[in-house]
Amino acid sequence: PMFLVDGNQIKDEISSLPGNYRWSFDLLCKEIESSLVLGLNKFVLFPAVSDYLKDPMASYSYAEENFYLHAIRGVKERFPEAVLMSDVALDPYSSDGHDGLVSNGEILNDETLPILAKMSIAQAQAGIDIIGPSDMMDGRVGYIRNALDGEGYTDVSIMAYSAKYASAFYGPFRDAVGSATNLGKGSKETYQMDPANSDEALREVALDLAEGADMVMVKPGMPYLDIVRRVKDEFKVPTFAYQVSGEYAMIKGAALNGWIDGEKVMLESLMAFRRAGCDGVLTYFAIEAAKAIGAGKG
Repeated sequence: PMFLVDGNQIKDEISSLPGNYRWSFDLLCKEIESSLVLGLNKFVLFPAVSDYLKDPMASYSYAEENFYLHAIRGVKERFPEAVLMSDVALDPYSSDGHDGLVSNGEILNDETLPILAKMSIAQAQAGIDIIGPSDMMDGRVGYIRNALDGEGYTDVSIMAYSAKYASAFYGPFRDAVGSATNLGKGSKETYQMDPANSDEALREVALDLAEGADMVMVKPGMPYLDIVRRVKDEFKVPTFAYQVSGEYAMIKGAALNGWIDGEKVMLESLMAFRRAGCDGVLTYFAIEAAKAIGAGKG
């Protein structure tokens, strides 16, 4: 996962994600180049959008001048071997800070879907390889798949955030993309999943696969490894997990304080994902892990 801001020569460390930065496009390209040398060739890009560009309809998300879309296009031109995954949700662009449209405090599920489709088509036009719907609106995978196919983007894959829980582990990420302030004291519990409910995860995965998802994701990661195992055993499809910002921050914070061996705990945590059945892991430890594995420590 990598965070992108508009501008030049920007490398802004995220205080709640030590060692992770908001990059401007020029420095992002240098970071991607060095990552490719380490054997990392898959990147999930998240935009950090200035407040003045946000509105209730998240219209900047598919605007022609969107710096995020220009960055996708630029990265693919410079590094065609890089596999890029996008983020499809309204929260980086919405003045409400929610993943869907809001009216009188309620999320408008069906009215959100056309905007998600416009975002997805714009990203596909820019060259994205994998669409990542993280919004948790009902029916969004099928709606996006139909929209992409209708525009000729049949080879663009979808990794559905199928089992995305209403977790307390997302705080540093919301700081990173700048949605925490807009969301305020609001909650996403009406459209993200109840952490106590494991059966719903299987229903959500089944729906997303039926609608055309190529891969599915469980989010967060380590607190939900039982969900990963259930999904993998039940569906036997490419299954991923997101070791989210709060998980990273806890390990990193404890390591920086000398309370744990950070490198060993990092590698042990990543092994747990593989043991549970993950085909891949989205993690802020990617670069550190690649270096440690390359040095024969993992």
